Amino acid sequence: MFRKLQHLLTVTAVTSCLISPLANAEKWDMPMAYSNTNYHTQNAQLFAEAVKVATQGKLDIVVHGGGSLFGGKEIKRAIQTGQAQIGERLLSAHANENAVYGFDSVPFLASSFEDSVKLWKAARPELEKVLANDNLVLLYAVPWPGQGLYFKKSVDSKADTKGVKFRSYNSATARLSELMGMQPVQVEAAELSQALATGVVESMVSSGSTGYDKKVWEQLTHFYDVNAWLPRNYIFVNKDSWDSLDQSTQSIVKGMAMLAEQAGTAKAQQLSDWYISQLSANGMKTQPAEGQLLSDLQSIGKTMAQEWQQAAGESAANILNNYNK
Repeated sequence: MFRKLQHLLTVTAVTSCLISPLANAEKWDMPMAYSNTNYHTQNAQLFAEAVKVATQGKLDIVVHGGGSLFGGKEIKRAIQTGQAQIGERLLSAHANENAVYGFDSVPFLASSFEDSVKLWKAARPELEKVLANDNLVLLYAVPWPGQGLYFKKSVDSKADTKGVKFRSYNSATARLSELMGMQPVQVEAAELSQALATGVVESMVSSGSTGYDKKVWEQLTHFYDVNAWLPRNYIFVNKDSWDSLDQSTQSIVKGMAMLAEQAGTAKAQQLSDWYISQLSANGMKTQPAEGQLLSDLQSIGKTMAQEWQQAAGESAANILNNYNK
C-alpha cells in the first residue's frame, strides 16, 4: 500500500504541475529529530519533494534529519518563533505545556493502528486549537508502531524493575517509570545510542522501529511487546509562514500532507512486525507482556488515564466523546 500511495503522491504532484502558477521560489527549513534512515524522515522527504514539484519550485522544503538543525526538544519552539518554517515533533514530549499534547500516549487507550487512527480523528480538532495558540498550523501526523518495553534482563513484574534507569521522552514515559519504581532519565532520540552505551539508561519504552534504528541489541536483551500506545509525530508550520503562502499553494500543501499521512501510516503498519523480527534476529528475546507484568501495566494505565483526563479537562472529555462514538 505504501508503494501505491507513494506512486499516487508522485502522480498527483506531476499533475498539479500543469495548473500551478510560476513564481519565485521560497525556501522552508524542516528540522526533524529522527535519522534520515527512519521512515518518518523518509516520508517527510517524499512530502517535501512532492510539494516542490507540485508548486513548480515555488515552495522548496529542505528536510534536516537527525536533529542536525535543531535538537528534538528545540524543534517546536524553533517553529513557533520562526527560526524555521516547518518541522516535525513528537508532541507528547510537550504534554507538560498542555495535556492535550499527550492524548496519544495514554496507556491502552488506543493499542492498535485502527484505534490509533480513530483516536487521532477524534483529537485533531482539539489539537489544532492548542497548536493555534502556539502560532502553529497542523499539516499531518504519522504514527509509530505500538510501544513495548526494553530491558537488559528478564522482567516478570514491576517488582523486577525497581531502581532501573529508564529512558523517558515525554511526561507519560516519565510517569510510567515512576509508577513502575524506575528512575526516569530524559533522553532525546539523537542521544539514545550514547546514553545506552554509557549506561545513562538501561531500559526504555519505545517501538520496534527505535530499537532497530538504534541497534539496541548491542546493550539490551529483552523486548516485551505491549502495544501500550501508538504515539505520533506531527508536522506543523509557523502560522506567519503559512499565511504568507497564496491560497493555491496552501491547497497543494494540504493535499500533499493528506497523502503523506496515508503513506506514512501504511508504512508504519507494514514495518511494525518486521522491526520486531529484526530485534529477534539480532539476538534479543522478544515476547508479549503477560502475567503479572501485564497486570501491573494495565493497572498503571488506568491510573495514568485518570490523571490525563483530569489534566486535560474539557478537551479530554471532547476527545473521548468523539473517540467513543
